[in-house]
Amino acid sequence: MRNPLSDRIVQIKPSGIRKFFDIVSEMPDAISLGVGEPDFDTPWHIRDEGIYSLEKGRTFYTSNLGLKELREEICKYLARRFDLHYDCQNEVIVTVGGSEAIDIALRTMINPGDEVIIPQPSYVSYEPCAILANAKPVILNLKAENEFRLTAQELEDAITERTKVLILPFPNNPTGAIMERADLEAIARVIIQHDLFVISDEIYAELSYKGKHVSIAQIPGMKERTVLINGFSKSYAMTGWRLGYACAPQRITEQMFKIHQFAIMCAPTTSQYAAIEALKNGDGDVERMREQYNQRRRYLVHAFEEMGLPCFEPFGAFYIFPCIREFHMTSDEFATRFLEEEKVAVVPGTAFGDCGEGFLRISYAYSLENLKVAIGRLERFVKRLKAQQGRDV
Repeated sequence: MRNPLSDRIVQIKPSGIRKFFDIVSEMPDAISLGVGEPDFDTPWHIRDEGIYSLEKGRTFYTSNLGLKELREEICKYLARRFDLHYDCQNEVIVTVGGSEAIDIALRTMINPGDEVIIPQPSYVSYEPCAILANAKPVILNLKAENEFRLTAQELEDAITERTKVLILPFPNNPTGAIMERADLEAIARVIIQHDLFVISDEIYAELSYKGKHVSIAQIPGMKERTVLINGFSKSYAMTGWRLGYACAPQRITEQMFKIHQFAIMCAPTTSQYAAIEALKNGDGDVERMREQYNQRRRYLVHAFEEMGLPCFEPFGAFYIFPCIREFHMTSDEFATRFLEEEKVAVVPGTAFGDCGEGFLRISYAYSLENLKVAIGRLERFVKRLKAQQGRDV
């Protein structure tokens, strides 16, 4: 029998995030600080709207682009929050999560051999999606000394004559890094000079703790070069509803629409009705969740200072990225021992790119009570490692 598998898919590595959580799910008294999922329930008024849509029998397909009312509310939200103005008829597609939007944007924009610059550490899907789109991923390693921000010089150095797309993953998963307006203005000059396009994943836009998030699409000359991706999972605690969206110039969205139409048909109808309610009346929910995340963030920054673990202060998303190089173990070895000895699951930094070696991703999308227990165990583990190092000297 001939090999039924594509060479391309066989060469793609599975996600490095799930390994530890398959173990922790069967480990009594274990705490997981790894999954990027809010510990909040979807607010009741949003759930109620989803329930009501089912009670009213709204179980039909929607327009392939998504409910018109939802696309209108997306445009109102972007205008209200970020002064970004899109045509809901021609420049917005409602997708099955932000992940589908990333995939179809790349498949729409890439010709075989085009290069896609992917700053890492970053979300695990970018590189596989680029490969599946027949692109050549060009990995740009972000640096802790720059607070894991992308600099104009780093971008300039990565560009070749085949470069077409930059993926911009800020606020960043896993580091919590952000890009402020001055950072974006500097890289925008490079992007325009080299005639590039940007896929800007802004799923954590509402979880910014240093002023309001700035989108690169707000920078003059960039809206026409940007596919803006966002969704409902993180801001509104709607992970299981699987709903996102992409906004871009019509010449891009009308081609993304073809892939979405043939592969997906439309996003879940119930989720779309719930999302309308989220955008209309959910600002207060977002603010309350952001305040609690910020409280947890400040607790962890202080805890790592007390513990003596180097860690820059994250200003976005709900992750912190401490450095564990002093223990002379790989990130995977540290995370494995921590799980086995203290029953706490964290994610090795290498799950988000090779330059994540020597770091851990810890999510604070968990209750402060659980965080305090887990950090107590980490402090005990670190003290034990340091004592062992002292004996070995």
